[in-house]
Amino acid sequence: MSVAASLTPQHTMTFDFAALSFAEKLDRFARLAVHVGLNLQPGQELLITASTEMIPFVRLITEHAYKAGALLVTTTYGDDQAILSRYKYANDASFDYAPVWMAEGIATAFRSGAARLALSGADPTLLSAQDPAKVSRANIAGSKANKPAMEMITRHAINWSICAAATSAWSRLVFPGIPEEEAMLKLWDAIFYASRATSEDPVAAWKAHSANIHQRVAYLNEKRYHSLRFHSADGKTDLTVGLADDHLWAGGGGESGNGVFCNANIPTEECFTTPHKDRIDGVVHASKPLSHQGTLIENIMCRFEKGRIVEATASAGEDALNRLISTDEGARSLGEVALVPHSSPIAQSGILFYNTLFDENAASHIALGQAYATCLIEGEHMDETTLAAKGANHSLIHVDWMIGSAQMDVDGIAHDGTSEPLMRQGEWV
Repeated sequence: MSVAASLTPQHTMTFDFAALSFAEKLDRFARLAVHVGLNLQPGQELLITASTEMIPFVRLITEHAYKAGALLVTTTYGDDQAILSRYKYANDASFDYAPVWMAEGIATAFRSGAARLALSGADPTLLSAQDPAKVSRANIAGSKANKPAMEMITRHAINWSICAAATSAWSRLVFPGIPEEEAMLKLWDAIFYASRATSEDPVAAWKAHSANIHQRVAYLNEKRYHSLRFHSADGKTDLTVGLADDHLWAGGGGESGNGVFCNANIPTEECFTTPHKDRIDGVVHASKPLSHQGTLIENIMCRFEKGRIVEATASAGEDALNRLISTDEGARSLGEVALVPHSSPIAQSGILFYNTLFDENAASHIALGQAYATCLIEGEHMDETTLAAKGANHSLIHVDWMIGSAQMDVDGIAHDGTSEPLMRQGEWV
């Protein structure tokens, strides 16, 4: 049976996703993660990261991974209460430590050809009441330990994917004021819809969606803009983002370094590329809150000069923001700029997910920190020094935050300084 057929219920002639039981919907989504997100290959190992609350969904994914021919599926679980216990009771030295032995094992697995699936859905506010200095130190330690593995991801050396699973704390934040069970079901339905799992043939739907994004990517790569200018109707944002030398736009599914076509983000709506780390100037205001490592950072404002943040404020979580951009030298510059139309299904749902995987696909966005080597011509074959010479930023972090809205205009600026409209009021022209 083909993958498309395996994702299409065989018991009905007229497909109605809403008529499926929740168990059928979840099973279908698990198959989508394996076949559309990862495109897992027979004989391939799979590493999954998830929270303990996601165990039922992980079991479904594991079942379909083995049915697809997986050699071995290994899952690493995080537990919210155990994480909180560390912040409440651990010795101070704990926050400068990360299990390098585990990180080295993961990097070794990736180098040996293992695929990677990350399940997103942790409590966005888990660490909001904890010491931000400890949170920052723990994040830096973890980033340093995981650098070799993450370089495999940023170079797209393996087939990998991120998708979401609803959790109780996340659902309560997104849908407050209703019973938890109802909130969970509403969040799952929103995930299914945003992830294009509700169509009769999700494989075909994703192929068509990727083709549409690839058309836009091809146009942007043909234009070879020198920079982009973001300017909002209220005047709060006026930001010029220079683009790296020999930059490449990307978006939709793509072939990884091991030759496997995968969809790294489920969902995805973006066209993205690498900014020039030294050619970013102006002021930008976030259009949505940023949920980062258990802290909500709201109403971000950053002012850039010659590629670096020289001023940063937030109405909530400002301490966390300032610690984030102080992670290392590259944390004050950008590693990604992405264009997303306001008409994307996630934006039109009207839901604020408090989760970057979704919210970044509702609005154009920028990312602090590490650039993707694959967004430069032959970048995956360049060393760090050569990448930097092209303008690619280097950092331990890569944190996306949303700046687009229905009030945002974007212009493409050519090398001779002439400009032309790319987006008006959040939509492609």
